[in-house]
Amino acid sequence: MKLSLSILLLLTGFIAFAQPKAYNQAIINTTTNIIAPEEENVESIQQDPRGGMNFRNMMDGETKFVTYLKNDLVKTNMKSEMGKSTIFRDNSKKLTTIIMEMMGNKSGFFATDEDQAQMQKRRDSMMAERRKSDTNSTRRMPPPEKNNAPVEISLTAETKKIAGYDCKKAYLITSRFLGSKDTAVVWFTSEFKLNNVLSTGGMNSIPGIGNMFPTLNGLDKIDGFVMRYEMKMRRNRRMEVEVTKVDLTKEVETKEFDIPKDIEIKPMSEMQNMFGRGGGGGGGFMRGRD
Repeated sequence: MKLSLSILLLLTGFIAFAQPKAYNQAIINTTTNIIAPEEENVESIQQDPRGGMNFRNMMDGETKFVTYLKNDLVKTNMKSEMGKSTIFRDNSKKLTTIIMEMMGNKSGFFATDEDQAQMQKRRDSMMAERRKSDTNSTRRMPPPEKNNAPVEISLTAETKKIAGYDCKKAYLITSRFLGSKDTAVVWFTSEFKLNNVLSTGGMNSIPGIGNMFPTLNGLDKIDGFVMRYEMKMRRNRRMEVEVTKVDLTKEVETKEFDIPKDIEIKPMSEMQNMFGRGGGGGGGFMRGRD
């Protein structure tokens, strides 16, 4: 009996030790690469004929992300050839604010989670009307994918180091429209996880246009932190996201999350004007832990 109790205590201690440590503070550097097919015609990048800017190709190439976490506050700096943006997320208020610097102009927008849901509802309704009016059945698009699509995780025995952390390889398999499946390759570490942040980099962190791109579902099922993932995108593109540096010890000051006062912050719904009608006012904010 004593032997069994000792074994039980030993196993309990091992299981507790094996659990990833959760952090409320961190600085994460991430690189996102969207790779376009070599045979693509560059004319497809030109101005949207409906008016507004064509954002379909805006994220092609490399984008650098730096994410700051402190309790309920998250800030992400983004930099690419298109410009710079800073995304502020207050999880306690369920509020997201984005400051954009593009072509010499600065603009700011905000939205609550409820605002985001309403914008997405309007966008889904608009897309449904477009599908009804399209008489060419070969061009009809399936209904928009939802973030609650069924996902299964398939673990592998492969491991490698990413940014100094031991990582395991897994496949996230998402069931899509009419039984089709999408598979994304994920590398994650079991050494730590972050409260309020499931992953860094990628398209989910970009308000207003995030839902123009496929989202990576099932991250909440991974017990650890995603250090790299690879997934297919529309129009034969491929997205690769990888963490390049992790700092879990440096103090992140609260003033890091102060929103600039010299920029007028407008409702996120006005951001749709930048994309032209129907561009991408869907929302698609950074996904955090619920």
